[in-house]
Amino acid sequence: MAEDTKLTTKKEKAKDIVLAVGRRKTAIARVKVAPGTGKFVINTQEIANPNRVYTEPLKKADFDQKVDCWIKVSGGGLSSQLEAIRLGISRAIIKMDPELKKTLKVEGFLTRDPRMKERKKPGLKGARRAPQWAKR
Repeated sequence: MAEDTKLTTKKEKAKDIVLAVGRRKTAIARVKVAPGTGKFVINTQEIANPNRVYTEPLKKADFDQKVDCWIKVSGGGLSSQLEAIRLGISRAIIKMDPELKKTLKVEGFLTRDPRMKERKKPGLKGARRAPQWAKR
């Protein structure tokens, strides 16, 4: 009988967990948000005092001490990773409370930055750099 109660509580907890993905350039952040006390874990490393770019959506939505966040981020540089995390958290908050969408949209937290590195083209030295021109 005790095992049945453990299973139901695990299932109930799983319903509260919200998953979302944020991207920026080549950085990808997989975000898991659940009701809690404000714990932040990024790539298995717990952040004691999170007060960076990625906590802005939580502060605007007044969720900063109400949810726990587990984040796996890879690719890109530090700045791109932070913006990917911010987008992922914003998308997760909207799944939890759809009424906050307008608030986050006005702040620009839901806009995915589409800028990426341009690919190299054949016959050129880089994306646009042509070989040096020689008169003879």
